[in-house]
Amino acid sequence: MTQLSGADALTALDPVFAQLAVGAGENLWGLMHLTAREKAFVCLTSDLCHPHLDLPLSIHVRMALTNGVEPEAIRELYRHLASYVGYPVVVSAFQRLRELGLPEAQDVDLVAPVPLTDALDRTVRALEDVDPGLAAFTEDQLAQRWARPHLSVRERAIACLAVDIFYQTLGESMRLHAELARAAGATEETFRDLLRGLAEFGLARAWAAARELLS
Repeated sequence: MTQLSGADALTALDPVFAQLAVGAGENLWGLMHLTAREKAFVCLTSDLCHPHLDLPLSIHVRMALTNGVEPEAIRELYRHLASYVGYPVVVSAFQRLRELGLPEAQDVDLVAPVPLTDALDRTVRALEDVDPGLAAFTEDQLAQRWARPHLSVRERAIACLAVDIFYQTLGESMRLHAELARAAGATEETFRDLLRGLAEFGLARAWAAARELLS
């Protein structure tokens, strides 16, 4: 399978582990309710959250490109996730993308903030009661991201749900991203497949998130 093109590199490290890893990868790529792009974005998101910026990132970048993900979409995914996983780790990730030969950025226009959707705006307004300064920073960050090109809202929301599951932010943050994903066409089966796919990156986290996301 082209999606598992990194299997040879894993076999060179440890043949038994490679067999286990390939089986886990086949589980993810066999899921029916996530698109090929979404599966690739889940893997690329995992690299930022852990972070795994060496061999795993190189395997996942190659896998994404093989499955038709545009280089600019990979860049946009990491731009989108910077405020969720932290800007410093994304700096390192962009350095790795350069080392891996990803083409230079094509989108060089200045970011133009746009008004927030109802769900995002409600989150900011609720945060104002806790800390107005944090709410203002959050509004600025969200307004720069969710309406940009290269990724759909559903793809962005699924990537953010992956961050929630990796980081176990299973309360307000996950509820917001689930609402955004549903509004963009995700179903309960989408969420079930997301959890099944993310189990490859940590069973215990997937178990905990399943109780919250599917209840």
